[in-house]
Amino acid sequence: MFVFKAAVVGAGIMGGQIAQTIAAAGFPVVLKDIDDALVQAGLDEARNVTQGQVGKLAEKGRITAEQAEAQIEAILGRIQGTTSYEGFGEVDFVVEAVPEKMAIKQEVFAALDAATPSHAILASNTSSLSITEIGEATLRPDQVLGFHYFYPASLMPLIEIVAGEDTSTETMGTAVIFAQAIRKQPITCAEVPGFVVNRILNSGIAEVWREQEEKGLSIKLIDEGVGAAGVVPVGPYYLMNLLGLDTVLHVVEHLAESYGEERFYVPKAMRRLVSEGKLGAKSGGDGFYDPQGESNVEGDAAPDVQELVELLSLKTLLEACLVLEEGVATHRDIDFGLMAGAGLDPRRGLMPPFMKADVEGLDVVLERMESLQERHGERFTPPRILRRLVAQGRLGQKSGQGFYPYPQPDAEQPAELVKLETVKRSPTGEGVAIAWLANGQMNSISPLVIEDLAKVWRKAMDSGVRALVIASSNPLLFCAGADVKSFTTMDEAAGEELIEAAHKLFSELGSERIATIAAVNGLAFGGGCELAMACDMRIAARSAIFGQPEIKLGIIPGFGGTQRLPRLVGVSKALEMNLIGDPILADEAFELGLANRVVEDHELLDTALQWAHKLAGQAPLALEQIKRVSGAGELQQGIEAEKRAFAAVFASADASEGISAFLGKRAPAFKGA
Repeated sequence: MFVFKAAVVGAGIMGGQIAQTIAAAGFPVVLKDIDDALVQAGLDEARNVTQGQVGKLAEKGRITAEQAEAQIEAILGRIQGTTSYEGFGEVDFVVEAVPEKMAIKQEVFAALDAATPSHAILASNTSSLSITEIGEATLRPDQVLGFHYFYPASLMPLIEIVAGEDTSTETMGTAVIFAQAIRKQPITCAEVPGFVVNRILNSGIAEVWREQEEKGLSIKLIDEGVGAAGVVPVGPYYLMNLLGLDTVLHVVEHLAESYGEERFYVPKAMRRLVSEGKLGAKSGGDGFYDPQGESNVEGDAAPDVQELVELLSLKTLLEACLVLEEGVATHRDIDFGLMAGAGLDPRRGLMPPFMKADVEGLDVVLERMESLQERHGERFTPPRILRRLVAQGRLGQKSGQGFYPYPQPDAEQPAELVKLETVKRSPTGEGVAIAWLANGQMNSISPLVIEDLAKVWRKAMDSGVRALVIASSNPLLFCAGADVKSFTTMDEAAGEELIEAAHKLFSELGSERIATIAAVNGLAFGGGCELAMACDMRIAARSAIFGQPEIKLGIIPGFGGTQRLPRLVGVSKALEMNLIGDPILADEAFELGLANRVVEDHELLDTALQWAHKLAGQAPLALEQIKRVSGAGELQQGIEAEKRAFAAVFASADASEGISAFLGKRAPAFKGA
C-alpha cells in the first residue's frame, strides 16, 4: 500500500498543523471541516506554521527571501480546503482530528468509509479513545488505526501508531512508512486507554497532584523545584497550562475511569478551573496560573521536592513496566516515546524511565520502590519484570545488562568503532564473543567501520572464538545504513578498495567456521541490513525494522543486498524490497525468513547469546562446511555482477542528485542519466 495523497478531517489548530506536516513533506492533502470559516482557520494555521519554519531558514541565510516565498507558496499550494468529501475518492491516507467524542468520530469514519477508495487507510488522531470501536463504524476495520500526533503537531516529532484489535500488519507497516515519509518519528503500540506516553506521563504526575491537594502545597514552588530537579523538562502545572486543562482533564478522567482513581488521581482543582473556563494558554493564559503568573490553586505550603521527585520518577517507571508487561509496546518504543513526546531526552540531561533505571541500578530502584510501597500502599507494588531482572542479576549498566545491554569490551581492543567483548560465562565452555558496533548516533557503516569490523573478526578467529554476536551499542537502533557522505568523498580507487574489503569480510561472516548471529534492534537499513544478512542467523527485536532504501538515493545496494536478500525472502519479494525501498517490520521479516526469530526487545541480547552458545558447541568443521554448501549456487557470480552494477550507477548523475537530495533533506529529481 502506497500513499500519494492524504486528507485531514477537522481543521482546527491541530488539524491545520497536521495538514501542514504532510504538505511540507511533499504530499498533496485535502483539509476538510463543516464550514468555510473553520476550513479557513485551518489554512491560516498552516500558513502561520509554514511562514515560521521557512522564515527561520531565510533568517539564517540558508535560503534567499525569494526562495523562502516560493517554498511557502509551494507547501500551501499542496493543501486544498473543502467543506465536502468531494476529492476524497483520490486519497490514500486520512487523518481524522475532530473532537474527542466517540459518536462524532464514528459518524466521520462511516462517511470516510463511503467516500474513500477501498485501499485507503483511515487513521484517528485520538489521544485516548478505542480504535477498535471507531473501526466498527466502517467496513474495513483492518485498515483503521490510531495516528496520534502530539501538540504542537508542527514541532513535536512523535507519532503513536496504535493498532486496534482488527488492524492488519500491512496497515501498521504502511502507517510507519508514511510517518517516516512526513519526517516524524513513529512508535507502535497496542490499544489500551492512554496508549503509551499519556498513560505513563499522567501516572507519574498524578502523584504530584495527590500530594499537592492532600498537603496544601504551593504549585509555584512545586513547579520551580521539580522543574529544576532534572527529571522533567518543565514543572507539571506549567506544562498542563500549555497543553490546555480541558484536554488534560479529558485524558486523566478517562485513565481514572479505566484504571482506577487510586492509580490515576484526578485533581479537584483542575475540574474546578475547567468548569470556570480557565483552560490555560488557550484561554488567555488563565488556568493553573492567572495571566500575571499567580497561582489559581489553593495551597502555599513548601513541598518536599526530593519526595515529590521520588514519587514522580518511580511511579513513571512502574507504569512503564506495566505497559511493557502487558505487551502494549516494547521498552525501546516506550523510552523513545517519552523522549520524543515528553521531552525526556538524554541529550538535555533528562532520562526516560528504563534508561534512568539502568543508570541508577535496578536493585537500588527496587529497594526504593519497596520503600514507597510500605509508605504509600499497593499502587507502588514493584512490577514483576523489575523483580525478574534483579533476580537474573541484570542490574543495569553496572552489570552489563538491565532493560538494555551495555558493552563491556575487553581491556585490549583491536579497533575503535567496533568493540570486542569476550563472553566470560559460557554454558558450553566454548568461545563466544560480541562485536559491538559503536559508530555514533546512527551507527552508520563507514570505511573505518568496515576496517574495524575486519580487525575484530580477525581477532575473534585468532582467539578461538566459535560464535560471534554482532550487536549495536546504540540502544535505539542497529545500523541506519552506509555513511553516504563519507562515500562521496572517496576517489574511484578508494571506493573500489572499500567495496572489495566489505565483500570479502561479509563473505567470510557467512562461510568461515565461526557462527555469526546479528542481534538486530531498531533500524537495520541499507548497509546495516546487508551486514545482518551476511550473518548466519538474525535475531530481531520486536521493534526491529529492515529495509533496502538505496533506490531512493538513485543507487543500488552495494554490500550484497541484491544477492543475499533473494536467498532469504525469495526473488519476488527481494525484487519488491529493492525496487520500492520501503522497510518492513519485524513480524513480516520473520514470516518472510529474513529474521530467524522475533523476541521482546529487552530479551534480544540474551536470546542472541543463547543461540551463540548453542552454535559454539557444534562441530566446527561440520558447521563450516554446512555454511559453505547450504544454498550453494551463484552467490559469488551474483556479487561480482552487483559490484559492477553498483559502480556504474554510483557514477551516474542520478546518484549524485539522489545523494545530494538525501543530504539536503529534499525530494530528488531523477532524469535517468
